Amino acid sequence: MKKKKTIRVGVVGVGRGQTFMNQAEASGMKLVAICDVWKDRLESVGKKFGVAIYTDFDRFLEHDMDAVVLANYFHEHAPYAVKALNAGFHVMSECAASHTLAEGVALCRAVEKSKKIYMLAENYPYNAANIELGRLYKAGEIGEVLYAEGEYNHPMSPEAKLRISPGKAHWRNALPLGTYYCTHALAPLMTITDTMPVSVNALSVAWPDKDREPRISTADGIAAILCRMDNGAVFRLFGISAPGHSVWYRLHGMRGLMEHVRGTGYWGPGAVRIAHDEWDLKKDEVTERSYHPQFPAWAHKALSAGHGGGDFFTNRYFADAIRTGRQPYLDVYRGVAMSAVGVLAWKSCLENGRPFEMPDFRSETSRRKYENDNWSPLTMTGPERPPVSIRPGRKPSRAAAAYAKKIWRRNGYNGE
Repeated sequence: MKKKKTIRVGVVGVGRGQTFMNQAEASGMKLVAICDVWKDRLESVGKKFGVAIYTDFDRFLEHDMDAVVLANYFHEHAPYAVKALNAGFHVMSECAASHTLAEGVALCRAVEKSKKIYMLAENYPYNAANIELGRLYKAGEIGEVLYAEGEYNHPMSPEAKLRISPGKAHWRNALPLGTYYCTHALAPLMTITDTMPVSVNALSVAWPDKDREPRISTADGIAAILCRMDNGAVFRLFGISAPGHSVWYRLHGMRGLMEHVRGTGYWGPGAVRIAHDEWDLKKDEVTERSYHPQFPAWAHKALSAGHGGGDFFTNRYFADAIRTGRQPYLDVYRGVAMSAVGVLAWKSCLENGRPFEMPDFRSETSRRKYENDNWSPLTMTGPERPPVSIRPGRKPSRAAAAYAKKIWRRNGYNGE
């Protein structure tokens, strides 16, 4: 058997990038370089993996490698991806793919022009339960989807949140994550059903004045999003920081439903439940069944991978795409559409739920309408900057600011 060529990869971002670094070898990829501006951490991680290190992205792109994995800050992915694609590299980017509609347009154009592989490293479609729901859906278990729900609600302790978001200007403190961090809720539903969003509306919840948490961010962190899909179905998304952890997916089709079984644990107990109405049963079907699905035998290494095994699959599918020259399922068009849901949902929240049309990122005619749409609460300045809450104007309390500085200093961040 002919040995597969090793794919040489460089990673941007030493923190979240270690997710990829720890799994690269399992997919026939080799880490050769790391880039980050955090020099002390960069040097220690570079030594750990025995690879070249760079603090300058342009110098990093001169390294002898085949592909770039982007695990840098949320709002930096698209500009870095465009630059890497233009330099001739394949790109896998953490979610989100882009944080403005204009970035989404630029990214699609760069992929088309470069003819390189682009993949969104959205790992939540690939835990064992979601893979099984996808298999069942494609087999016609519940018929065509009519309605679905995706929840990625991941509250954290005040200290834990501050550890991963040092500084008032950090993207986690400067974006309404209730809508922008939506891809973990949406991606499994899109992957299972092979549908795309065509319009979006949403409502968010502002933190109340009686909030007891020492909160440095005043941005809304809770939202409910409705997506009209291209087959007419409606998907409801919920997250991200309401009290009470919930990672859960449910789909209603024309002849039944299937869902994750709720319960304790990050993914619940890891089981799926399928239900049919008694008057709509096919031969040998039962009204309800539940079981714990397993990964296919060829994916046994997923058992030791992060995010319920999803990190193994994103790396595997990225490597497969490079070797075959065929774009992966989570390609640039699906990636920017998922990311645009967060943008449009926040626009909708600020207008009390008004629906917004989703651009067709495959169509240059549609893209031209949005190529200069840089609307963003994170990067815009002055009076044009959108608020980060439906109740704007509030500021962190003195006690919250003092607590944040204490945690940041303890973890080596000395800024404001």
